This record gives sequence, C-alpha cells and structure tokens, in this order.
Amino acid sequence: MKLLKAPLAAAMLGVSALGLVTAAPVPTQAQGTVPVDVWALRNVVNAVQISPDGKHLLVHKVESKEGEYLLEIYKTDDLSKPLRRLNADPMEIITAQWVSNDFIFGSAWQVRRKTVKGPEEDVRDFLAYSYSLEENKFNRVDGNFGIVNTLPNEPDQVLISTGTALPDPTGVDPLAAIRPRSYYKFNLKTGTRELVLRTGGKIRAVDTWDDNGNPRFTQSTDIAAGKLTSYYRKPGDGDWTKFQELDLNDPKNIYRVYSGFHGIAGFDPNNANIGYLIDNPNGEDKAGLYEFDFTTGQIGKKLFEAPDADVMGIQEHSIPGNGKLVAARYPGAKMERHWFDEEEKALYEALEQQIPHAHNLNISSRSLDGKTMIVNNNGPHDPGSFWLVKDGKLAKLGSRNPLVNPDGLADVKYIRYPARDGMMIPGYITVPKGEGPFPLVVQHNGGPAVNGMVSYDEMGQMLASQGYMVFHPEIRISTGWGQKHFDAGYKQHGLAMQDDKDDGVKYLIDQGLVDPDRVAFFGWSYGGYAALVATSREEQLYQCSIAVAAVADAEKQYLGRRQPDLKALDDWNRHRGGTTVNPINEVSKVNIPLLMVHGDVDRRVMYYHLQDYQKAFTAAGKTGEFVTMQGADHFSVTLMFRHKQQLYTKMLDFLANDCGPGGL
Repeated sequence: MKLLKAPLAAAMLGVSALGLVTAAPVPTQAQGTVPVDVWALRNVVNAVQISPDGKHLLVHKVESKEGEYLLEIYKTDDLSKPLRRLNADPMEIITAQWVSNDFIFGSAWQVRRKTVKGPEEDVRDFLAYSYSLEENKFNRVDGNFGIVNTLPNEPDQVLISTGTALPDPTGVDPLAAIRPRSYYKFNLKTGTRELVLRTGGKIRAVDTWDDNGNPRFTQSTDIAAGKLTSYYRKPGDGDWTKFQELDLNDPKNIYRVYSGFHGIAGFDPNNANIGYLIDNPNGEDKAGLYEFDFTTGQIGKKLFEAPDADVMGIQEHSIPGNGKLVAARYPGAKMERHWFDEEEKALYEALEQQIPHAHNLNISSRSLDGKTMIVNNNGPHDPGSFWLVKDGKLAKLGSRNPLVNPDGLADVKYIRYPARDGMMIPGYITVPKGEGPFPLVVQHNGGPAVNGMVSYDEMGQMLASQGYMVFHPEIRISTGWGQKHFDAGYKQHGLAMQDDKDDGVKYLIDQGLVDPDRVAFFGWSYGGYAALVATSREEQLYQCSIAVAAVADAEKQYLGRRQPDLKALDDWNRHRGGTTVNPINEVSKVNIPLLMVHGDVDRRVMYYHLQDYQKAFTAAGKTGEFVTMQGADHFSVTLMFRHKQQLYTKMLDFLANDCGPGGL
C-alpha cells in the first residue's frame, strides 16, 4: 500500500468535527508551565478502531475532567457528526472493540461498595455487553468478563473469560497462576452465554486459543504435585497432551510463572499444527522464538533470539484474519521488532516517516481489504495519538492528552549501567530541558517482576517539566531481560534489588548528569515498598522519599495471600520483603522526610498498609506526611481526575518545599 502525503487541509477534511483534535495549535509551553490539571486528565481519547469492512469508526472518549467515558460511532465517509452517541448510565463503558461489521463488544463498570473487605475484592460491579449497530441495541451479561477470541468464523459469537475485564499493567497478581477460569461463547445478538470450558484440577486457565475456539496451549500449576506443567492440544482434540513438566520447588522455574510470555504465541496460518513458541530451552538465558510441532510435541527451529533481552511476543499481519507472522517483539530503547515480512516492515517504515515523533507505533485496527486503518503512536514526545489512513491519505484524529505540546516533552534515553556485583542493569532516564547536573527523582512502579520499559510516562514527564531528571531502573527480577537477570533478585527485596537503584544513582552522578545533593525517591506499589526502604538506607543518597500504594508490611501482605503447598512459589512470595527488609520494622531507622499516599479502596495493597505504618511511624517519634485518596484503587486505569490532581499537586509541593533542606 502506497501512502501519499496529502495536504493537511485535505487529509483533515471533516475530521476535526470528531472533537478529538484541538481547534488551534497548542502554544509551546515553557518548562514547568503545564498545569497539574492537564497532567491529571484521564485519557481524553482512550481508543479508536475501524470496523472490519472499513465503513465505521468507534471512538471511546471522555469530554470533561469529571465526566465519564462514552462511545461514539462515525461513518468513515462522513466524519462531520457521529452516527451514534452511547453510554451505559448508571455504569461507565470502559472498553469497546469491533468484533464484526455489526457488533461491538466491551465491558462496563460501576462503583457499588465503599470498602474493600479482602485482597483482590473490588468496589465495582462489572458487566460485558454487545452492541448491534444495525439494531441500535445493547445486550449484556453481568459479571467480570473479558474477550479471549473474536471467533472470526462465527460472526455472532465471541469467546469470553471470567476475571479478565480489568487488565493489571502495574504489578504481579500473586494468585493469577492458580486462579481457575471459566470460558464461554457469548452470543452477541441475544446476550446469552454457553459454557465452553470450566477449568479446575490440573488445568487452572487456558493461555492460548485458536480462531476456531479450540483450546491449544496452557501452563498449569498443580498444587498437590508441586509442578508447573505445559499442555497442548491439536485442533479437535478432546484432551490435553503433556509437553513439559517443571518442578516448582526449584526457584529457577519461578520465572515461567511470573514472566507472562513463555508459551505458544500464535499459529502458522497455513498449518494449524505448527505453532510459534516463546521459550528458553536447554538452559538458555534469553527466551527466543521457536517453531513448535503439535503433531510430535517437539520444539523445532529457532526463528529469532535477541542478544540482550527476551522475546516477549509476536506481531501478526495487520489485516485481520491473515495470521501471518511478521515480527518478534523484545525490549530495548523501545519495544523493538525483528521483522520476518518485508512488506509489513515497509508499511511501518512509511508510517514512521510521516507520523511526528513516531516511537511505539502500531496499526491497531485495519479493514479486511487493507485500505483503511487506525494507527496508534506513543512515546516520549507523544502521549498517545490516533491516525486514520484512508484512500492513501493520513489524518490525525486525536490524542490521549491534546493539551500537552509534544515539542515541550522531555527526551527519554535507554542506558545500561553496572551494579556493584558487576551485573549490567538496563534503565531509562527522562532528561529535562536545560543543562545538567539535574536534580534526580528515582521512579519505580509496580511488580517488581514486570517489564517497566518507558515509552510515554505521564508522571515522569510531569516531573521533567519541573526540571527533574527521572530515572527508571530495570532492577534484577524485572522480566524481559533474561533468566539470570530475574533469578538474581530471588530473596533480594530490599537488598541487592535496592542496591541496583542506588548504583544507578551513583552512575548518573559519576556521569555528571545528577547533582548528588538533590536526589529523591518515588515509588508505587512494589516501588512504594522500595521508597519506604530508601528512607532508612545507609549510606543515604536521598533527600526525601514518596511512597504511593506502598507495601509497608510485607509480612502481613504475604500472610493474607500465602499458598504454602507450593514451597518455591510460597518462598518467592514470602521473600518479597517479609524476611529480608520489612519497612514497618524499620521505622526507627528512617532518616529523611517521607510522604506516603494511599487509596482507601486499594484491593491489591490494602489500605491497612498506610494505617499500620503511620501508627508505627508515630510511635517511633517520627514525623511524616500521610495522605489518603478517598475512593482510589490501586491501578492507574481506576484513578479519576480528582485522584490524580490530589496526588500530583501533593507530590510537586512536597518535592519543592519539604524534600530535605530547601526542597529538591
């Protein structure tokens, strides 16, 4: 497909009426002049998608600071006004996607309770819905459901699963490996569901299904046997065949439980018995991409392996239903691609040349004839933009935050630095405008067994706009960097994992980039735990610390979730601070100012962490600031404008005025 550089006015004809682009260019913002209210906005445009026939667009958007998301549908040949404007009052639509030319499937939620009684309990009720464009009608099914497969050969049905409506991008769910799932075919027309598979016993969840609704691959935790077993099925098989069995009492096998990317990632569209397997067989450090033969149960040829990172996923052809493997994905300066398909590579390169600040660019949806597509981009200079390609013309539809000027955002650089034991640690630095050395904020978010690769980071950019350099270390135990990198963090919470952060600070000071007398720590979830640990470090590198949604009592957290039947898994969870450094037992050693912030309906790290820590802190004769966000849950997608406004205002005030002598 040839992309033409049409004049902007022609390309944008009718598009600005969507209300997704500003009527005039946003003026260049001076450093530090972006108001907190701008950073605190929920995604103004959350999703844009083209229907399979290319005739309609759906737009998931919010129109005011305190407003709720609604769904608009447009004809692609007339973008001057919406064909439909839809909401789910009194619930809120949180996801939406085309599953056929007529039907949209998604999820909605509503806050129904004021308190969280136990771990992973939610204050919200969920439902799944289908919407018929032709009939202008909703069908619903109560419960927390997410889509597993659109079943392209059954246009009136989709495959859905319990417990997946709300993604968790910010941390590891310690119970996910053993939580059973149920799978249903959901009839889009009638709103009824038919049970396909209820897991239990040896199978707790199914990792991979094919487009015909066949379960094909899973990694299952057998509590009684203490085994992690991989199973596969050929198309049409009625039972599972064992592929691989690993001893969960061996800590070296824990990586497969928490990585989230080992296993079958897709299938050869020309041969359903050939799959694409992400694995690190024979003790290899980095996970690579291999062929897998379902007829023999054997791993075939290696298709790709990155030298410094794991393959974390694959990319299929952008035309729906094509299924062709076009790239392997792995982390680096961004989520990189190793291309297998020259035509798709050329298309992406053409898009990257024409879309400003192209970084993490993806064709998020495309018509079946290939002529119309929606392209997403996000990166250090793009909060997230949506582009329409139609009739050879490229037009910007909108942005997740249209009030932020991309040219005023900070660069993000990928680094690798040596820890004190010689291990090379990846990391990212958000570099503010001006000349260094800069004041530094070390930022660490959830997990820690996640890949925290930085693309567009709202909080990092907000801090950089105030003149702070922001450092995101991919400490040992982070996923995506190989088995050895993960294993080196075993039983090292608050120890070597904390040293990795400090060693990164020293590295940046030695490079002349950071003022050694102006360093702060900020963390969320596990990062909040690390922020509390940082308050009592010796030698002390930090002038202050901000702990948000922090695991303050790691032992109590562990006891509320433990699974003692699996020794290695149980040990791994127990050593996430409980037997190494537990912050609530260290309050007497705190030697820098602390700000602690927590939501009172946090279901992952419950509110008692702030309450108990504050009591221990006060009893130890320490003074700090403790802030409650009323009605705030743990995950960024659940935070409303008022929560972010409160948090960001307090963070910036604390850094400027209370972070050590004279502020940071």
